[in-house]
Amino acid sequence: MKYALLIYTKPGAWEALSEPEQQAASGEYMALSNDPRCAEGAQLQPIETATTVRVQDGRTLTTDGPFADTKEVFGGYYVFDAKNIDDAIELAGRVPAARQDGCVEVRPVVEM
Repeated sequence: MKYALLIYTKPGAWEALSEPEQQAASGEYMALSNDPRCAEGAQLQPIETATTVRVQDGRTLTTDGPFADTKEVFGGYYVFDAKNIDDAIELAGRVPAARQDGCVEVRPVVEM
């Protein structure tokens, strides 16, 4: 089964890391990307680059930036082929953001 690992980070957490800590975390992210179970993944541009879209009364409305202020922002994702939810949770525990005041949401992917 495929599981999406949705990575939420605390704004400023990356910048608060020292250079060696950033290099170590980057290595961990790359190791996850290179895991043979990883189907895909991507890092998103900063939250300031977001555009929020709504349709109200047939009109498309856009707002610069995120929909709401939050303590954590969606920063990227992986999709893994995992044996089960426990395997997916183990992978999520390897995501550096989970240890840096962020979190990783694990969700099964609907396959069609």
